[in-house]
Amino acid sequence: MAGKATPATRVATQAKIAFTVHEYDHDPSNESFALEAVDALGIPADRVFKTLIVLRDDKPTVCVVPADATLDLHTLGKRTVMSPTDRAEKVTGYVAGGISPLGQRRPLPTLVDDSAMRHETVFVSAGRRGLEIELAPADLVALTKAEVKTIRRGAH
Repeated sequence: MAGKATPATRVATQAKIAFTVHEYDHDPSNESFALEAVDALGIPADRVFKTLIVLRDDKPTVCVVPADATLDLHTLGKRTVMSPTDRAEKVTGYVAGGISPLGQRRPLPTLVDDSAMRHETVFVSAGRRGLEIELAPADLVALTKAEVKTIRRGAH
């Protein structure tokens, strides 16, 4: 895993949890990074989760939702908006399209959509475009100290 080590994989390694890293060739013209992972790795879309950063009362919060669903901002409160990309990158330490819920620059409040708990393992970005980490949803929740709730709209 030498060339694949990222802050996200280091966090998982240090926590001594079971995980697998999956790499694929990222297409820079692709605009949906999570759905690109679904296609490239041949995984059902409800097992691949995208990491979105929102601002709740101007405070960054991490939201982890299925690749084929939309984040339901209304479930997060009236003063919640999507974070501008540059701010999301700055607070997480990752590049958009490679933002992982694990190993961020500093711990942020995290919400994981409850649909993740239906699966034995789920896939989230491992910290760069073209790299996914597969792990048990309970481990994802524990490592991020996430709250689990319905935050998706559409699909599932």
